Amino acid sequence: MLCHEISGSMQAEDFSPKNRLNVAKERAKEFIEKRKGDRIGLVIFSATSLTQCPLTMDRQILDGLLDRVDFGMLEDGTAIGLGLASAVARLKDSKAKDRVIILLTDGVNNTGDIDPITAAQTAASFGIKVYTIGVGSKGMVPYPVNDPMFGRRYVQVQISLDTETLQKIADMTGGKSFLATDAQALKQIYDEIDRMEPTTFKVKQYTVYNELVGLWLLLAVLALGAAAALAATVFRRLP
Repeated sequence: MLCHEISGSMQAEDFSPKNRLNVAKERAKEFIEKRKGDRIGLVIFSATSLTQCPLTMDRQILDGLLDRVDFGMLEDGTAIGLGLASAVARLKDSKAKDRVIILLTDGVNNTGDIDPITAAQTAASFGIKVYTIGVGSKGMVPYPVNDPMFGRRYVQVQISLDTETLQKIADMTGGKSFLATDAQALKQIYDEIDRMEPTTFKVKQYTVYNELVGLWLLLAVLALGAAAALAATVFRRLP
């Protein structure tokens, strides 16, 4: 399960020329394309959480639903625990040998009925591994503001990221915690997760045999027929 934050802070454009959410969606689609044979789903969260796509092997449907993810779909806020708990609920009954959540956020849990550590404990109890990705560069970052007088402009803001909690979540569930400070770093993180979680297949092999003796048998019968026909003519053999 992919578990992505879509709160207002993801509008920050330190991953220029696009904002954090758009870059996260692009990198997620690249990751999905590599995971042949996996069932993958998507949970989004801000102040509340929503299962945007249940577990599926249909890449076209998943990509389409990922494209539709945008700001304003949910009330603003950062409910990391609630988002993680929703992803756990979608995976807990799966019979898959390996169950993994990739939790992506750029903030600090500030709302929701479930705190992140409790959600992580629940994931661990079901044997679900959680990889956490914190996104955002350090320091002040450009953030778009729609000014009623001057239109769209940018201000420099400081967005806090709770890397300590993300590390605890990963440690508790047997996963790993990452920090992406730009678009290229986020790509490398997804590539590393892809290598750490190889996809295994059970394949049945069938051998198809083509019987070639039929052609030679037909030629032999024709040859015998021809010999018999010639034997009744001037080519017949004398005793």
